[in-house]
Amino acid sequence: MLRPLIAALLLSSPALAQEFQTAAGSAIVIDHNTGQVLLSKNAQVPLPPASMSKLMTLNMAFEALEDGRLTLETELPVSQHAASYGGSTMFLDPRDRVKVIDLIRGIVVLSGNDATTVLAEALSPDGTEDGFAQMMSERAQELGMENSMFRNSNGWPAPGHVMSMEDLAILAERIITEFPQYYVYFAETEFAFDGRSPSNRFNRNPLLRLNIGADGLKTGHTQEAGYGLVGSAVQGDRRVTFVISGIETEAARAEESERIVNWAFRQFAEEKLFEDLADPVMEAEVFMGDVGTVPLVPGEGVTLLLPVTGRQAVSGEVVYDGPIEAPVTKGARLGTLTLSHPGVPPVEVPLVAGADVPRAGVLRRIQITGTRVAGEVLGSALDRFQ
Repeated sequence: MLRPLIAALLLSSPALAQEFQTAAGSAIVIDHNTGQVLLSKNAQVPLPPASMSKLMTLNMAFEALEDGRLTLETELPVSQHAASYGGSTMFLDPRDRVKVIDLIRGIVVLSGNDATTVLAEALSPDGTEDGFAQMMSERAQELGMENSMFRNSNGWPAPGHVMSMEDLAILAERIITEFPQYYVYFAETEFAFDGRSPSNRFNRNPLLRLNIGADGLKTGHTQEAGYGLVGSAVQGDRRVTFVISGIETEAARAEESERIVNWAFRQFAEEKLFEDLADPVMEAEVFMGDVGTVPLVPGEGVTLLLPVTGRQAVSGEVVYDGPIEAPVTKGARLGTLTLSHPGVPPVEVPLVAGADVPRAGVLRRIQITGTRVAGEVLGSALDRFQ
């Protein structure tokens, strides 16, 4: 049967930080190392993403680079359809053949609607932007982006072209983690393609020049969507990724983005648990063993990101299927410790046997008349937090 153990792990851990008040209509903030969501506001609501949806086209291009369908030096033609886009562009025309590397930089730095469309048509199953948009939507579902649907490659306003801030965060984390060799382009502040767009050569990301560790990713703006930003920054060993949308002005977007970065780095700190994996969390009951219990030890260390203000306990729940029948092999997984803290998603830690427990000899088995109740004892691994 399942035997749960509820215990306070009395860490010197902080209580939930005061909830951040953002001016964004929707927002999400994620700690990259732990995956913890630090802020979520209307994060699953599908909204017009404007140029932030160009990140999905870039993801598709990075995948094509990795599997050999493209190279950075591949030259692609510019269709009349691609050249017809207005807004932010690289000023491409149908006489051009443009290298993939220049198209990527043109999308990241210049937010080129034309550049995005050139890549889309090259990768589309039917050679059209519409076909690529369908391909984008299908790939988004495969990546767990359940609130995204695309009608074009660049975020040009279109009915039904939507993404949630959560989906944009999933996409940003994927690009950072899976494509570090291409992610470096997101930190570029200027790209003067062929001298064609002197007034549109600067990256619109307002964080890149602030010396706060920002290195990506993409701005967006339309009248319907307002001003938005998918941002990421590194300070020390920590990275924070965030998405905001629905900001009223470009200046307000810059101010809000910097506020979020400063809050995320200053109001949370990492707490490492179970650095000594030999320290038992508790003793589990053993049936028919030459001893009556086996220590349960963490199978891995844990890092939690916790608010830095206030004091509040982290709670732990141990579940194992007991009594555990001997023989028991050291290192065998026997249960799970679930750590919980207000404002932090539960974290599951595998618990394994800390020692071998051979099956009891005949005389010992005769002496066993029943099962012991597992002692609800927290091991010395947690003593230093009490």
